[in-house]
Amino acid sequence: MRAPLCLSIALALSGCGAGGNSEAAQTAVPSALVSTVAPAQGSLPQTVTAYGSVAPALNGTRTLNEAQPGQITRLMVVPGTAVRRGQPLATFATAPASRSLYRQAIDALTAARKQRTTTAQLLSQHLATQDQLVQAEKAVSDAQTALAALQADGAGNGEQTLTAPFDGVVTAVSVAQGDRTQAGAPILTVAKAGGIVVTAGVDPAERGRVAVGQSASLVRLSGGTPLAGRVLRVSTALNAKTRMIDVDVAFPAGSLLPGEGMQVAISTGQIAGWVVPHRSVVTAGRPAHVFQVGGGKAVAVPVTVLLASDAGDVVSGPIDPRHRLIVDGAYQVSDGAAVRWTR
Repeated sequence: MRAPLCLSIALALSGCGAGGNSEAAQTAVPSALVSTVAPAQGSLPQTVTAYGSVAPALNGTRTLNEAQPGQITRLMVVPGTAVRRGQPLATFATAPASRSLYRQAIDALTAARKQRTTTAQLLSQHLATQDQLVQAEKAVSDAQTALAALQADGAGNGEQTLTAPFDGVVTAVSVAQGDRTQAGAPILTVAKAGGIVVTAGVDPAERGRVAVGQSASLVRLSGGTPLAGRVLRVSTALNAKTRMIDVDVAFPAGSLLPGEGMQVAISTGQIAGWVVPHRSVVTAGRPAHVFQVGGGKAVAVPVTVLLASDAGDVVSGPIDPRHRLIVDGAYQVSDGAAVRWTR
């Protein structure tokens, strides 16, 4: 009797143990922890991204020079100096040789006038011909023209002051104090206030999307707060050096310095659809898709990416607005995988 009783107890215990293991196996289903958002429709700006630098606009600068050789006796500004219209920038002394030519032109005009007076007196006494008087008058006219040309070129000025032609910023100083310059050599370049722009290079394939008046976002390559801008000019020819299309973008006056490197995002329109976080769109290994949570499981939904940007992606596809969209963890789950989620 003892042996059958012990066997019955052992079998009963064995059966209890087997049932407990089966139940534990059914409840211990692995799941992935993901974060989710509610899907929403909307639109995002479509942009053309370009890179460039801050520089004077093509029609926003003036280079100051002198038509006569001479010497820079004093420099009063450096690159980056803000100036007002009429403000002195430098003093320039005309070369002695140019002043000598001017003096000779004055003497030549004086001599020609005297010769004309004498010829006119001789003609009145029938001691000169009318042709001789005509030649004397032509000599006076030629001397006057030569003197006027030298005066226009500043040859008669011993020393003169170069002043700012308008309110703006000195963008270049091509000489040093004491330098001797040749006729027409650049001395200073001044850019108009508001005439400094960001010139960026746009891919020629994108040129048709860019137009004057479009808004833009400007960000320094060194970082910082974005600035609002507006497209002022779109070139119709390739830049010979960069092989890109030059686009000038205006920005708030005084907020950027010439030479700063910039990233420009030009808004060319709006793209409408499902606006989703960029991290939620899975493109690895198969066509683009997102995952939604349905019945505690990840459900793959195929989508078409209409726009990808740092602000989010715009997609189209059969997204169910009642089911949340997986964001963090989208690349770690598969279709039908069990998930547990947080908002």
